[in-house]
Parts: sequence; C-alpha cells; structure tokens
Amino acid sequence: MSNALDGITVLDLTSYLAGPYGSALLGDVGADVIKVEAPGGDAIRHYPSTLPDESRFFLGANRNKRSVVVNLKAEGGRAALYRMIERADVLVHNFRPSVPPSLGIDYDTLKTMRPGLIYCSLTGYGEQGPLRDHPGFDQMLQCFTGLAHAQGQQGEQPGAPQLLRGSIVDFYTSTLLAFAVTAAVVHRLRTGEGQHVRLSLLQSSIALQPSRFIWADCEPREAEREPAAGRVTAAHPTKEGFLYVQASTPPFWTALCDLIGRPELAADPRYDTMRKRYERSDEVMPILREALMARTALEWEGLMLGRVPCIAVRSIEDMFDHPQVLAQGLVVRHEHPVLGGYRAMSRAFEMGAGNPETTRAPMLGEHTDEILDRFGFDPGEIAALREAGAVG
Repeated sequence: MSNALDGITVLDLTSYLAGPYGSALLGDVGADVIKVEAPGGDAIRHYPSTLPDESRFFLGANRNKRSVVVNLKAEGGRAALYRMIERADVLVHNFRPSVPPSLGIDYDTLKTMRPGLIYCSLTGYGEQGPLRDHPGFDQMLQCFTGLAHAQGQQGEQPGAPQLLRGSIVDFYTSTLLAFAVTAAVVHRLRTGEGQHVRLSLLQSSIALQPSRFIWADCEPREAEREPAAGRVTAAHPTKEGFLYVQASTPPFWTALCDLIGRPELAADPRYDTMRKRYERSDEVMPILREALMARTALEWEGLMLGRVPCIAVRSIEDMFDHPQVLAQGLVVRHEHPVLGGYRAMSRAFEMGAGNPETTRAPMLGEHTDEILDRFGFDPGEIAALREAGAVG
C-alpha cells in the first residue's frame, strides 16, 4: 500500500528540536528523510541525558531518518550537497537568516539548480525586523510572546513568569512545519512549482494563542483574555494521587455531585452555575475535596468513567504500558547500536492509505556511504570526499 509522501526526498539540515521533529513527522507519512549533519553532528546529540552515551532528545525527535555527514564549510562538501539537491524535493534548515547566503544554500541560489525545490527555512523571529538574526529558543519565545506571563497569572506568585516544560513551542512549530511542507508538495503536484516556505518560532508562539491574540478597539490593555474556569475544574488531591475533573456543564455537575455522595449540591441555587461555583469556591472546594479523599484517583476514574470527564494524573512512564496507548499502537521497540533496546513513539497519527514502518533515530553518519551512493557518487568519489574532510 502506498504511503502519502512516497517518493518525496527531504534533506533535513536542521538541529535541536523544532526542525528535526517536523521532518520526522514527514517521515511518518513516507518521505525519505535524510539528515544532513555537520562533522560534529546535531547539537542536540550532545545535550545532557540520563541515557548512557546517547541523547533522549535526539532519539525522540529524529525517527524515520538516515544520517549523512557533510561539511558545508569545505568546498567538496558544498558541491556534494548541490548534487543531492538536484535530485531532492524538499530542503529544510533552521539557520539564522544571514547564514544560508554565506554557505551558498540560500533559496535564490538553490532554485536555479532545482526550480521545483521546496525550500523551508525555520527561524527564531522571522527573516525581517530587528530581531531577525537574534538566536531563538523555545523558552525565550515563551517569554517574548506572553506565554510565560499568562501561565504566571495562575501561579503561586501571580505576575511571576512561569515557563512551560516539554518544549511546547518547538513541537507545535514542528507540526506547522510538516503541514506547510506537505501543502507545498500538494501545490507542486498541481502546478509544478517549487517555493520558499517560511516559518518562525515567533509565528508559531502567537499561533498557539489564537483566543489570547484578539484585541478589540473597545477594550483596555489589561482585559482578561482567558477567563479562569470554575475552581471545580482542576486537579484535586485524593486518597492516593490526583484526579483532574472537568464538570462545568449542568449534567456533569449533577453526575459529580451524585457520585461523591452529595446530590443535594446539584440543586442548591448557590452552586447551580459554573459562575456561582467559581464565586463561591471557598465554600464548594472543601466539600468536594473532602469527598474525593474517600477513594484513590484511579478508583474515582473507574467510577466516573463515562459519566464525568475526569482522569487520574499519571507520569509519562505510565504511558508505555497503558492499555489505551497500546491499543492505539503508539509504542514501538527499537534496537540501538549503543543503547540497546528502547521503546519510543511509533507515529503521531494513522493514515488509512498506509503507514510506513517507524525506524529509530540514526547514529551520526551511519548512512553516509549508502546515501551518497544513492545520489550517484561512486566509491572513489566517496573516498576522496572523506579524505578531504568534506564528508564523514
């Protein structure tokens, strides 16, 4: 069965998280993703990790790829990349705007040798403006675009910024990257035209806040852009563990009151709307939390399943063996030359028309000879390039 992007070759020159994971998502639907690394490798390979001699970040963001080492600062390495570009469909990089021209890989240069090339540049702040060449990283953009400020308003010290862990800006950007490149592939299928696709962490950070990024002429700067939910909607302590409850609608509130043994609360006119429960949270919360202490979070989850939206708070480790995760086929096992066996994410979504087998993240330069051979380099050329330090 054919996969959506079968036959599409992606040259991935990105590093860290946003670009690499975006390319991995393209591999999820069949693209042949070739990770082009400098002699030292993607910087994320060297980030501290509890894994022996391997980076958890790199493994997670670089599935479905093969690695070739090319030194773009060497004349032979740049020439080798040019030969690869002539037969590639997509090139993705996350250099700052001033870097590609200095390396001879800017869009204007490459489109002359490959007019149908889809050229995707990912930057921190965009390719124009005073911050265009300023380095951009996930948590910097959280601070710059209001994400950290908004989270801080609900924290223990209101006003103090609070950073979201998990590289949410990076990984949301990855999704937009995969979407934009796929849209460009569709455009080329219809018209035969390549194009320059531009993304930035700045754009994705703001796109991540569509309801907050609305400012009507009639409202002040300090307008509440994200009204707080009723305090009932929260993660509550139980006899063992925490239980997240979302009981904002009348049917869910009624069911919750019934299940905790306090059915009279549902009909009490002091608490019969979400706004009233929020305003009287000092009265409601002690009642609710005292009742929830009667059972564990897992016991409440089983009892409320199908009646009240709730979930026991779990760690990521619980996901590797949870029946729901396994039923969706989200876990795959890989064998790694250094690490040995490990389990990881299989793919981010399912395609009815076919899903390629998920492969592990590559070792640095693991496929250099194989990839260069595919692009028409003979063994003598490969040996000469390696001797000159152009490939590794």
